[in-house]
Amino acid sequence: MPLVNFTAREITCKLVYYGPGRCGKTTNLQYIHGRVPEARRGRMVSLATQSDRTLFFDFLPIELGVISGFTTRFQLYTVPGQVYYNATRRLVLQGADGVVFVVDSQARRFDENLDSFQNLQENLLEQGVDIRQLPVVLQYNKQDLPPDLILSASELDEAFNFRSVPSLPADALHGTGVFETLKALSTVVLQRLAARPPTL
Repeated sequence: MPLVNFTAREITCKLVYYGPGRCGKTTNLQYIHGRVPEARRGRMVSLATQSDRTLFFDFLPIELGVISGFTTRFQLYTVPGQVYYNATRRLVLQGADGVVFVVDSQARRFDENLDSFQNLQENLLEQGVDIRQLPVVLQYNKQDLPPDLILSASELDEAFNFRSVPSLPADALHGTGVFETLKALSTVVLQRLAARPPTL
């Protein structure tokens, strides 16, 4: 649920990047953080574990405008990809207004993607959230790899996109599809927010 600061006339929405280890969640955030003007973004914070980390930063996307006189700020988080950090995943996911599920397009990672997607649904259910009621965007990362190593976007849609949510091919390392993914999710989140603007 978005946080509303009536004094600052600001609404903060939490967007979480979820997916298996090494699928490109961190790469997405690093790319975005590196290209958002410094005056409009916070410091990137890394909460490191032995083999994985959670990243976080917030930014003010001026171009997304104002809702009922409130400016919008986004907090972007990644979750640890490793299964044994599930408690951290649940904590980061708490209060999310939208989720980008990052799929590693490599065919050999299919089962890991599926396990992580099921884990996302389970963790949301534990918090009383039905994934069908939450804004979700699918990003099919690593589509730049040779075709014989990856599944196509249409093949991945068949496996993961049971709700016909926005899905985008990407190469997060070089930025292809990164901002498009963020825009797709933030648009859906803000549309929901505009339908029920903050009240005193």
